[in-house]
Amino acid sequence: MLVGITWYTAETWAQVKAAATDPERFEESFTEWEAVAVKARRDFQRSGVTAIEFQIVPQDFFAWCALHGKENNAQARAEFVSGSLQAVYESGKA
Repeated sequence: MLVGITWYTAETWAQVKAAATDPERFEESFTEWEAVAVKARRDFQRSGVTAIEFQIVPQDFFAWCALHGKENNAQARAEFVSGSLQAVYESGKA
């Protein structure tokens, strides 16, 4: 099984959080988010699931949201990562 994990740099995390309709879903700081994300990736891997980090590029994500009529929320972020990873794997570039 393969799962995509939404991944950010400190800068992209701040940009996506600032534009989110659900900023309360984010940790208080990038450092807190990073600790949670690393633990989640480790937990997936320990359970036998391949976890792939997917760096969100805010401009690409925001354009995708506009194109698909989505708000910047947890569901859209997950859908964007899932769809983007699927496109990469289907193209054979992974």
